[in-house]
Amino acid sequence: MAFSSYKTIGEVLKAFQVIYTEANFVVEIPFDISNYFREDLETVMREGVVDNSEFAICENLIYPVLKEVWKRYSSKFILWSHQSLNYDEKLSGFPEYILAKRSPLGKVVFDKPYFILVEAKQDNFEAGWAQCLAEMIAAGRLNNELQITIYGIVSNGGLWQFSKLEGNSFTRNIAPYTIYELEKLFAAVNYVFQQCESQLNNLVAA
Repeated sequence: MAFSSYKTIGEVLKAFQVIYTEANFVVEIPFDISNYFREDLETVMREGVVDNSEFAICENLIYPVLKEVWKRYSSKFILWSHQSLNYDEKLSGFPEYILAKRSPLGKVVFDKPYFILVEAKQDNFEAGWAQCLAEMIAAGRLNNELQITIYGIVSNGGLWQFSKLEGNSFTRNIAPYTIYELEKLFAAVNYVFQQCESQLNNLVAA
C-alpha cells in the first residue's frame, strides 16, 4: 500500500497503533539567512508563478528553504528528493524530501532516514499528514532497533507544520510556521536539523 493511499491521519494511527498528541515541542534555533536568499525568494514570489502545481511549490518554496539549512549539515546528511522509501507492502512510496545519514560508501548510497517532508497536495493538510505519518513510521522501522525520533513536516509552501514520532507516540506541533516570517521558519527548520545531528552524534558515540 503506497503512502499516498492513506487519506486521513486517523486511518494511519489506527492501522499502526500510534498514539496522537499535540504540543509545542519546537525550540526555535536562530539561523543566519543570507541577503542573497532573501532577495532571490522575494523576486521569485513577486515575479514568478510559485504555486500553480505541486512541482512548482516544491521547487520554488520548499526545497530552497531546506537546502539553505541543509548546507550547514551537509557533512553529516544527504537531502534526498523523491527517493524511494520502502519498508514493506503497506509502507512504500516516494516522499518529497528525506534527510538521511550520509553513507560511508558515498553520497549516492541511501542510508538511514531521519526526517521526512511531504507537500500538502491542493492544500489538503489532512491527507498530507496521513502520508507523512506513514512515511515517518516506515523511516522509524528502517532504523531497526535504534530508538530514534523521526521528524516530519507538511507544507504547502506558505504554511509549514511540524511533527515528531517517538516509538508509537506521534506529536504534532501546535504552532504552525509561515514562509512570510522567514526568521521563525528557518529557526524551526534549523531545530529539526540540529536534533537529527544530535541524535546521529549520540549514536556514533555510543
